Amino acid sequence: MLRRDLTLNGSSSMNKLGGFIRLIRPVNCVMMGFAVLVGAVLARSQFGGINWLNILFGFLTGFTLCAAAMVINDYYDRSIDAINEPSRPIPSGLVKPQEALALVVVLSAVGFFFAFKVSILCFAVAAASLVITATYLTVGKRSGLPGNFLVSACVAIPFLYGSIVAVGFVKLNVVLFASMAFLSNTGREITKGIVDVEGDSAEGVKTLAVRYGAKKAAIAAAAFYISAVALTPVTWFLGLVSIWFVPFVLVTDFGLVASSVLLLKDYSRDNSKRIKNMVLLWFIFGLLAYIFGTFK
Repeated sequence: MLRRDLTLNGSSSMNKLGGFIRLIRPVNCVMMGFAVLVGAVLARSQFGGINWLNILFGFLTGFTLCAAAMVINDYYDRSIDAINEPSRPIPSGLVKPQEALALVVVLSAVGFFFAFKVSILCFAVAAASLVITATYLTVGKRSGLPGNFLVSACVAIPFLYGSIVAVGFVKLNVVLFASMAFLSNTGREITKGIVDVEGDSAEGVKTLAVRYGAKKAAIAAAAFYISAVALTPVTWFLGLVSIWFVPFVLVTDFGLVASSVLLLKDYSRDNSKRIKNMVLLWFIFGLLAYIFGTFK
């Protein structure tokens, strides 16, 4: 009987651990930590003199605060998930709501600890990032364009944070890349609103597509894409990147312009979905442009 109880307790503990892991979505957390690393790489024109311990701390801050945000999301959406996703850790009963909140506290504390170990400025940026993310997850999701801006800020901040970790301030080339990421991602979020207009309308989400129609939303999305393209020559003209920047950024610029034209011609749900996925590819090429542009 004792052996059976120990087996059941061990199985229960493993299941709960699995529930915690599912809550934090490790793949998303690794991607956030990687974004911090990219920001650090963009800020350094050479690898000499890099404080690798600080870079590690930056990665861990990005990872743990992203994990905290994922848990906040599932905690806040637990009643909706009980209907739509009953197998998720909280609605299934695998993780209790109070346990999820405790996990948020622990993850946030760890993230802030590593940020503080680097600098006070890193701590302040990390705290602001979590506030922005929590604001989106709790009240910003249904706000439409303001919510789009919050999501884009969450995309851009890790790159800025990486620069601070690496050199103590935000370098201009990182500012320009983060701005490009902000603008193109905002366009992508608006495009996503066209794809999800039926469900968003039913849920009371006030996207541009819901409020003003797909055509006007497509025009707004294209404007953000073109604004992102307009920033890329500035990086070159200021001499912030090498010739290796050019071929990759040309792919990005051509892709974003072409996506804008295609979206304006056809802002149907199916085509908007294709454009949304394509823009992610152009964003990756833009990232490669700025990374290769650091090679002299």
